[in-house]
Amino acid sequence: MRAKIPLEESSGNVFKDLDLPDAEELFLKTKLGFEVFQIIEKRRLTQTAAAKILGVKQPEISRLKQGKFNHYSAERLMTFLNRLNHDVEILIIPSEDREGQQRVVAL
Repeated sequence: MRAKIPLEESSGNVFKDLDLPDAEELFLKTKLGFEVFQIIEKRRLTQTAAAKILGVKQPEISRLKQGKFNHYSAERLMTFLNRLNHDVEILIIPSEDREGQQRVVAL
């Protein structure tokens, strides 16, 4: 007989689920960094070419590809997206009767 493992529904933010400090900021950076990574991959850019576009050295691209987004500010990641020919819009809307949240939606 298998033991039942209790399940807990995710909040949608793994950092919050793990009760990490600055969970919202970590989640935002991860979403932005992942978008940067996806664009680099989709364009099949070499690390050298991507570094030139982003205005960084090649080891920075390696760091991005390893998912080490916590080394960058959200603002810097947004700048990377701009340099990759993507607009970044910040939309502020009321959250009714709950605490607001941050999210990144890529089109």
